[in-house]
Amino acid sequence: MILKYPFVTEKAMMTLESQSKLQFLVRKEATKPQIKREIEKFFGHDVTTVKTLMTTKGHKKAIVSFADQKAAEEILSRLGIM
Repeated sequence: MILKYPFVTEKAMMTLESQSKLQFLVRKEATKPQIKREIEKFFGHDVTTVKTLMTTKGHKKAIVSFADQKAAEEILSRLGIM
């Protein structure tokens, strides 16, 4: 399992609303293609881009964009976060 859990903060929610991007905390050794495959497999939406960064606490975070503008909101709704 590469994905740990959705990263939901006030800033992450603003990014969701303005750019339709979701953020996930992922395993440190996860690659962008692996993250893309796992998100497409679990949620059934086409991923256009995956950007990764390390947080100040040493966690790896993936910022994911989708082909469908409503995909990010639908995924969070399915997970019970929105």
